[in-house]
Amino acid sequence: MVVIITYNPEGIGDVLIIPIKDGNKEEVSTETFGPITKIINNDKNILGYNIFNASSYFQLNETGQFHLTEELLSEMKQLFMDNQLNDNLDFDLSPKFVVGYVKEKGPHENADKLSVCNVDVGEETLQIVCGAPNVDKGQKVVVAKVGAMMPSGLEIKPTKLRGVPSNGMICSKKELGLPQPSEEKGIYILEDSYQVGEAFIF
Repeated sequence: MVVIITYNPEGIGDVLIIPIKDGNKEEVSTETFGPITKIINNDKNILGYNIFNASSYFQLNETGQFHLTEELLSEMKQLFMDNQLNDNLDFDLSPKFVVGYVKEKGPHENADKLSVCNVDVGEETLQIVCGAPNVDKGQKVVVAKVGAMMPSGLEIKPTKLRGVPSNGMICSKKELGLPQPSEEKGIYILEDSYQVGEAFIF
């Protein structure tokens, strides 16, 4: 999964928030290891970590939500070791938000308002069920691949929509946390200058 971390010193304080799993509807508990608070659910699955006094341990040049980098991950691993927290932090940092190209669009067999799209994302072609009225063959779009964590906290997983497998999501500006004018309905259609398979940074 891609890891989108949050650092908002003015709104939240000097805390680095690392969400791992969506646990909004679960009861949670915490364990403390020095400046690190580990958040777990009743099944002992890790939901995430909060690192307090984060500016004392990391050089954080960005604020808001941003992607975890290899450099910051390496520093986190050292901080975890220093505080006897031996959790596995081998996150997949390959991009999970990428530029896709809609190669084919077909009707959904069980739903008139859904389309079944084959989307080239560079190294593979994904079947994605999409409900946007403006999706069409030949478009370049933003694809959240399986493992992506949306700004809302939703984790993208393989699923079936009305019985048809879907592996990823074609995103709107709103879903990406970008301004979307009210007259601009549906998915975010990219300009042709974008390269298929490249990371989409937002």
